[in-house]
Amino acid sequence: MGDDRDSSPPAPEGRAPWERPISRISHEPRSPSSAPVPPASSPPAFSPPASGRKVPEPTAKSADTETPSGKFNRLGKRSSRKSDSVSVADLVDKMADDDPPAETPSVRAWPSRPEVDDPTEKIDPITDSTPPPVSPPPVVALPEAVGAPTDERPVLTRLAMSKVRRQKRLRNIGRAVVAVVAVLALALTGMVWGYLRSTDQGFAQVAALDLDSTDVVDAAGQYGDETYLIVGTDTRTGASGEVGAGTVADAEGARSDTVMLVNIPADRSRVVAVSFPRDLDVVRPECEGFDNSTNTYTGEMYPSADGDKLNATYALGGPKCLVKTIQKISGLKISHFVGMDFAGFESMVDEVGGVEVCTPQPLVDYELGTVLATAGEQRIDGRTALNYVRARNVESEGNGDYGRIKRQQRFLSSLLRSALSNKVLLDPGKLNGFVGAFTSDTFVENVKTKDLVTLGRSLQNVDAGAVTFLTIPTSGTNDWGNEIPIDDAIVAIFSAIINDEPLPGEEREDPPPSTEPSVQPTAPMLAVDPTTVSIQVSNASELVGMAATASSELSTYGFQILDVGNFVGTAKQTVVRYSQGQESEAATVASAIPGAVIEQAQGLDSIVEVVLGSDYPGYTAAPTAFGEPIEATQVQGSTEGAPLPEDLSFTNAADDTCA
Repeated sequence: MGDDRDSSPPAPEGRAPWERPISRISHEPRSPSSAPVPPASSPPAFSPPASGRKVPEPTAKSADTETPSGKFNRLGKRSSRKSDSVSVADLVDKMADDDPPAETPSVRAWPSRPEVDDPTEKIDPITDSTPPPVSPPPVVALPEAVGAPTDERPVLTRLAMSKVRRQKRLRNIGRAVVAVVAVLALALTGMVWGYLRSTDQGFAQVAALDLDSTDVVDAAGQYGDETYLIVGTDTRTGASGEVGAGTVADAEGARSDTVMLVNIPADRSRVVAVSFPRDLDVVRPECEGFDNSTNTYTGEMYPSADGDKLNATYALGGPKCLVKTIQKISGLKISHFVGMDFAGFESMVDEVGGVEVCTPQPLVDYELGTVLATAGEQRIDGRTALNYVRARNVESEGNGDYGRIKRQQRFLSSLLRSALSNKVLLDPGKLNGFVGAFTSDTFVENVKTKDLVTLGRSLQNVDAGAVTFLTIPTSGTNDWGNEIPIDDAIVAIFSAIINDEPLPGEEREDPPPSTEPSVQPTAPMLAVDPTTVSIQVSNASELVGMAATASSELSTYGFQILDVGNFVGTAKQTVVRYSQGQESEAATVASAIPGAVIEQAQGLDSIVEVVLGSDYPGYTAAPTAFGEPIEATQVQGSTEGAPLPEDLSFTNAADDTCA
């Protein structure tokens, strides 16, 4: 064997110098020429053999293979344990090959030492390095679609695959189109909503309505109607003082220069506008003071007064006082108020490009001067139109305020014909300007742009012939210059409006044939549960308090009482009125009122109205039991016009004659 310092490779049957066992450890100092002691480093960590490889059994120990107890351990200290006589090379050979290791050549042995039992328990190495089996992940069974084929999909041809791709592409395009349309619809809705909101904010609001007034007549008969009170004021403040109508020095405050009550029934079949003379003699109700310069109420209360002029009620109590007065005269439930000054009227006419009017002769007013220098048809602008509708001292007319009202009605008829002929409604510029002028120079209550648009759509099929203008009839003036109203004629006018009866000059499409009142029995019906019937009780007799007494008795049977009031005018016979589809309900109510008959009417919806006539005996009876057969007498009312005065002034919007 060669020297440890020899770097030449060992013989095949020998070991490398670094694999030789330590044969002697000397504590004597070595000379520089002697071989260095190898460092006390830890031997390579033992790694278990690969799976399935057989680990050879350790060889038996003998005295000549033991190492002395002075061997260095892994920490570089001398170990007192008995060393296993297995070298590093033996371990490498055993791990590298399954064959038995080659026979170890003999080496020099140290004198044997007595064996010392190793107190440390030896544990056999774990030879099974096979990892435990890993369970496969659970498989989730997807639900099978209903009707899905269980067989494999058929192989598609090239033509079929092209068709599938085309259908998929069309579906994607369709989804994109739907998305774009949805976005555009949303944007358009937002724009419309923003436009309506901006126009609504342009309205000046004022308190005017009295929706709970006891002066409303036959509230059930007016169900679904829209009634507007339109007022033109003569204020000279602000822009109205710059239109040539005078200044505040000429007339302080504000008065109702024009008063028009417009009723549109629930079925939107016609429009009726009633004009009130500005000097009409009225009974002014108790009113709160109104400041016309700020459009606010002062809080000061004024007692009712008889013999006041209509325009003075507005000057004192503003819109609230005027609404109360008109509501008491007409019995109509006023649900909307619109006030307008001179400047607003002029602006609206200019925005629609003027209005065509016709006059048989030049129009000259001794206060305003020459309004129309020539006769015949002509288009007038806003400034001229304002003087045209205001002139009331025209010598050629000779009838004061009535001539002015007639001109106003003709002017509005011309404006309506122009709008219905789509000259305004289909011109976005004119329509937008008209709405802008309307909102900027008006003061309203319960009026919104959306409501006006909805109302306009509902009236787009109304012919101009179904629009009628009436004027409150009077019988001259009293000592104070007030126009004396004809009360019976006024009651007849508003009774015809509430009951939707034909009016003079009205030209509706396919009017029902005129027939005499007739009585006919109805087919047998079954009585309904009284708790499901809502009724309105109106007193048409000459006895006070009959409606309140009858409603109290009817409520004890379970009928639902909605309202109690007075009917327009008087009636001899007690009638239960109903809308189509409510025959059984009306017959059940009639069975509780001796002598009552039933009559179909319009605009009542699900409400049944009881009109107590002079034949009402003053008591009621239990109605027919629920589910029992019931019969009632049907009354078919007359479609003839209301008994209106023969000299009633009216204007039909379809009349375009020059007068």
